[in-house]
Amino acid sequence: MLEKGYLMNEFSLKADLHVHTIASGHAYSTVAELAREAAAKGLKAFAFTDHGPAMPGGPHRYYFGNLRVLPHIIEGVKVIRGVELNILNEAGEVDLPPRYLSMLDLAWAGLHTLCFDGSGEGSYTRAALNALKNPYIDGLVHPGNPDFPLEAEEVVRQAKKYNKVLEINNSSFHVRHGSLGPCRQFASLAVKHGAMVVVNSDAHFASDIGRSEKALEVLAEAGVPEKMVINCSMQKIEQLLQARLDRIKNLEGR
Repeated sequence: MLEKGYLMNEFSLKADLHVHTIASGHAYSTVAELAREAAAKGLKAFAFTDHGPAMPGGPHRYYFGNLRVLPHIIEGVKVIRGVELNILNEAGEVDLPPRYLSMLDLAWAGLHTLCFDGSGEGSYTRAALNALKNPYIDGLVHPGNPDFPLEAEEVVRQAKKYNKVLEINNSSFHVRHGSLGPCRQFASLAVKHGAMVVVNSDAHFASDIGRSEKALEVLAEAGVPEKMVINCSMQKIEQLLQARLDRIKNLEGR
């Protein structure tokens, strides 16, 4: 079972779908170390989602093409091969091409300092909206980042329209000061519009995998029901992964 602090009210997280390995360049654990920690905390799965190559210190695209060599189960935990893409401009372009994205199980996208060339709420919002249209992208990470203020209702509407996921990022409350208000807004709007959410640690060190206490508190305050939280259910996670496969097959005519 998860340690105290990893459960909140009725929520019981089965997986952490946003963690980083040493390949990101500013994280400090291996895939094996993350798997051991996930198993120790009772998680059924985790997605390692290293930054795309536009992030300083991030891996070359070939790294993502070779993830197929990893086993699907490590330490009894399902391993999901993913990426945290960097949104590069208002057109919503990201830093891996479809050839590589089609090889992955999961792809989040986010706005990051040093990787985005826009400025201001309108610019950031256009970038997020366009990224959410991309069939290779499964959702938006840390949309409550105060460094990139968004027109929250428009983003939530877009996520709902394209069946994409919005993240409440627990790390934001420790490293992105000012995130609480925007994250509360996104959680409330998700309830209003019926958009799916995911709660992730954004762990950059193995001991933080599964850490979610503040993010779960935000969901509880907003009245987000468990059925709207992707990683409260392995069935919902499998549905998310299958929906991605179906979109890509339809897009590529397979």
